[in-house]
Amino acid sequence: MIARLDYGWRLIATGVSLSFFMLCGSVFSLALIALGALWPHTRSRQRAVTFVIHHFFRMLVAVLQRIGVMKLEVEGAARLRAGSPSIVIANHPTYLDVMVLLSLTPKACCVVKHSHWRNPCFWGIVRGAGYLSNADPVELVESSARRLAAGYTLIVFPEGTRSPGAGRLHAFSRGFAYIALQSCSPIQPVLIDCDPPVLTKTLRWYHVPPRAFRMRIDVLEPIAADCLSADRMPQSLAARSVAQAMQAHITQRLFQHGYFKAAN
Repeated sequence: MIARLDYGWRLIATGVSLSFFMLCGSVFSLALIALGALWPHTRSRQRAVTFVIHHFFRMLVAVLQRIGVMKLEVEGAARLRAGSPSIVIANHPTYLDVMVLLSLTPKACCVVKHSHWRNPCFWGIVRGAGYLSNADPVELVESSARRLAAGYTLIVFPEGTRSPGAGRLHAFSRGFAYIALQSCSPIQPVLIDCDPPVLTKTLRWYHVPPRAFRMRIDVLEPIAADCLSADRMPQSLAARSVAQAMQAHITQRLFQHGYFKAAN
């Protein structure tokens, strides 16, 4: 009986939390229309929006933990709070990954799917915060380099969508590698695990696990992109080399940390 009440409570709490998130996203998007007219200075407006997003997600993560929906364990969080420009790349097991990384990174800029620029809940947020669309690869590299030069941490999910699970990752795209090579910014690998799985490619919000899910974040040592490719290599080959090396690095660490299980 107690287990059923606990499950029912977490189902309701999850639904209310997601509804609150979507509502806030829509209200925030509408508010940014007026803010854009009243606050014409783009850079300072983006800094203010980034600040609000960071603290909003910190609050939401704290609430989810407080009400018993999730638990969060973080190793190496100081590397995200340091404020030095870097390119954070992470595996992407759940829809909540972005929320958690933004709650840990005070000055972050995300690379987002172009479809989010038309999403009624997020279009104002991604524009107001100056997030970057992946629609044009050339423009993405140039815009990312400018954001890194302005002191932002760039958050990228190189798989492009949520991970397939079962100890596998989608092939990493090379966009982040081109950005790292052009901007000479370090790559900051991050491991993410969610147990039991929630909000994956196949699990909807109402698929509530039998207990509170635990998210674990491991922020690894940063890596210089030029350490992953040979000297005098054409940029396209260098980017491919960096992307493959980082996928192998993250996959290996996921197994070492026990987030992926070796097949019998």
